[in-house]
Amino acid sequence: MFEGFRKFVMRGNVVDLAVGVVIGTAFSAVVNSLVNDVLLAAIATLVGKPDFSGVLVFGAVRIGAFLTAVVNFLLIAAAVYFFVVTPVNKLNDLIRKPEPPAPPEPSTQEKLLIEIRDLLRQNITRS
Repeated sequence: MFEGFRKFVMRGNVVDLAVGVVIGTAFSAVVNSLVNDVLLAAIATLVGKPDFSGVLVFGAVRIGAFLTAVVNFLLIAAAVYFFVVTPVNKLNDLIRKPEPPAPPEPSTQEKLLIEIRDLLRQNITRS
């Protein structure tokens, strides 16, 4: 029973997932700070308080709070994309070596010469 558990835990996918969760949790503080302390602060200096929760309230329905959550989500998604995903992809493109091009298809003459060579080899091995 413990052997199966050890194999499961030591599989590359489980360890990679655990590392991803830990790094993601730590990185969320960075993204939240970027959004709250930089982007929202910049928006606040331009248009005032970037919080719609007190606006558009119809009884118990708080559309303003929903709009604030949507704006926060879009800002977080944009921050992650432009400040994390795009630079990492560019870095990977620089690091990744391009694959060599496939060799060109042999010409008709080369194919015939290869066929003749193979036939000659067969005749030599038979004799």
